[in-house]
Amino acid sequence: MDISVILVSYNTAEITIKSLQHLYLSSHELKMEVVIVDNASRDNSVELISENYPDIPLIKNKINVGFGRANNQALPYISGRYVLLLNTDAFVDKTVIAQTVAYMDMNPKCGILGVKLIGEHGDLQPSCRYFPTPWNIFLDSTGLKGYFKNVQMVDDMDWDHNSVRSCDWVPGCYYLVRREVIDQVGLFDPLYFMYCEEVDHCFSTKKAGWDVAYYPIPVVHLGGESAKSDSEISKQGRQIKALQIESELLYFRKNFGFIGVVSHLLLTTFVNMLQVLKNILKFAPLSKTMTYLKHSWFLWKTFFNTNMGTKGTR
Repeated sequence: MDISVILVSYNTAEITIKSLQHLYLSSHELKMEVVIVDNASRDNSVELISENYPDIPLIKNKINVGFGRANNQALPYISGRYVLLLNTDAFVDKTVIAQTVAYMDMNPKCGILGVKLIGEHGDLQPSCRYFPTPWNIFLDSTGLKGYFKNVQMVDDMDWDHNSVRSCDWVPGCYYLVRREVIDQVGLFDPLYFMYCEEVDHCFSTKKAGWDVAYYPIPVVHLGGESAKSDSEISKQGRQIKALQIESELLYFRKNFGFIGVVSHLLLTTFVNMLQVLKNILKFAPLSKTMTYLKHSWFLWKTFFNTNMGTKGTR
């Protein structure tokens, strides 16, 4: 088998079918298999998938186990030399599969490959990313990044995104992984319920000596379709803020140690207190000031709820 495609379904019945239609209309001569994991959808996802694609193995979870853990569940069912993690709200064009696998075939040191993610109206999404650190997050949130040109920000959008580029990590909505990487470092750490699992996986992959690359072929990605069925999502990153905060803390503790996660807490709290002071001096509405105080409170609360960043709450 050349490529094994894993989709995790969660309350996205109609767009899951659309994503599968795009996948099966793609043009290539590769031997491809598909496995779907449904995370206890409350809509008619299971029925619709079973009706339209009865031959696809469908793992039906009784509870939502999270994104990374659900992908891990599919591993015993796959046999491809490449594994593609494809979001149900991501739609591949006809040549995407063939071109990305061909690139991996020609570049045996490339362990993980991502693509050019665009919204449904053609807007470019962050696709070629760099590891977050307490310092680069602090510089970005304070607007001081312009004074530290030598510090790599998580997102560098100031280039045309039309050429192959080495990076630290790529988003998990189109995430092509060489099977040898999974055999060596595994897939996703079950520590994370959602968010940061691909950042952590790329961190481990690069540490093991593999390359991570961005390939400039477009894939339409809606973003946040599963998340919004459970909670309000952020407009910028289309993520559930509480889970994003928790996963960041888990990531920093695992990969930067206790000093790293505490540095992130202190720097973020400092930024929030600066904003509070600024709002007080400007006589800004109390609700605006409270937003930053609540964020700091929730950040520290999550730190202790996760046993100082060592275990997830879900």
